[in-house]
Amino acid sequence: MDLNNFKTKSQSEYANHKKIKPRLKKIKPKVLDEKFKDGHDRQFEKMDCLDCANCCKTTSPIFLQTDIDRLSKLLKMKSSVFISTYLHRDDEGDFVLQSSPCPFLGDDNKCFVYESRPKACREYPHTNRKNMHGILNLSLKNTLVCPAVFQIFQDFYKEFRK
Repeated sequence: MDLNNFKTKSQSEYANHKKIKPRLKKIKPKVLDEKFKDGHDRQFEKMDCLDCANCCKTTSPIFLQTDIDRLSKLLKMKSSVFISTYLHRDDEGDFVLQSSPCPFLGDDNKCFVYESRPKACREYPHTNRKNMHGILNLSLKNTLVCPAVFQIFQDFYKEFRK
């Protein structure tokens, strides 16, 4: 996966993806959830996250206290030490990684703490869940990070641009 090419392409298509958001908001919630789930399933039949890992290279999940406790236990350190070693509070007061790429990402794009990874990592890219209306802004932002989400929006743009 050429992530530099993806970055350029996703940024150039962002305005088009943003234009269809109002049309997506008009779709009934259950129907929109199903559209996203279908798009998610189609994209992840073709794509392997280990070929990309752009989310782990460029963004940080939010770490809930349960995530911090679980990872601290795995790494045999106190929660306070885990926080001071790996995390800081963002503008909204959430715990996020101090830097990117994720310190738990290996050169082979595999996660060292995969079985204990944060909830936000488990759920990413959030395109196969319920209440997509509530996270359309997040999904739109994720078109700049995840090639699968980008392609889901590309398909929506073809369908709804009229």
